[in-house]
Amino acid sequence: MEATGNILFSGVGGQGILLASEVTALGLLAKGYDVKKSEVHGMAQRGGSVTAQLRYGSKVYSPLIEPGCADIQVAFEMMEAVRYLPYLHKGSTVIVNTQMILPPAVATGQTEYPENVLDELTKRDINVVPVDAFDIAKDVGEVRTANVVMVGAMSAFLPIDADVFEQVIHNRVPEKFRDVNVKAYHAGREVGNG
Repeated sequence: MEATGNILFSGVGGQGILLASEVTALGLLAKGYDVKKSEVHGMAQRGGSVTAQLRYGSKVYSPLIEPGCADIQVAFEMMEAVRYLPYLHKGSTVIVNTQMILPPAVATGQTEYPENVLDELTKRDINVVPVDAFDIAKDVGEVRTANVVMVGAMSAFLPIDADVFEQVIHNRVPEKFRDVNVKAYHAGREVGNG
């Protein structure tokens, strides 16, 4: 068990970031990794920024990721991917949901949503994996599974077999939502595998 890593989840309230980070942590724990996780809810109920930091390895002492040390960022919204660029390093992987969620200042017309957000990411020395998680979730039959689509895409970059995450979803998600979440997970993993 030599693999270690730092995963930063970022997005806005209501996107299921905390469940996504929990499923990821449980998958890593199931494979025998030591895992530490920290969450910042902020103004989550009002669409504000939400983050979760997760570190794993043979032994981990703190859940906090230093700037420049995130190996993977799972960005549930494009601007949130850009907001946390200082946490990335050359060679980081960013799994970014291409869905735009307009911040209040944009929604009220006080400012504009920046153009070419994906271009801003791809011109850096990072691996960018765009995921249309909302459309994929719609295709599997439940738009609320976009977070699990993102976990699926991110899981392709972790040293864990797909069936481990499938079992975690089975154990963690209520029975009436299990099948659609498993479908969402596998659809996301396909995107992550390219």
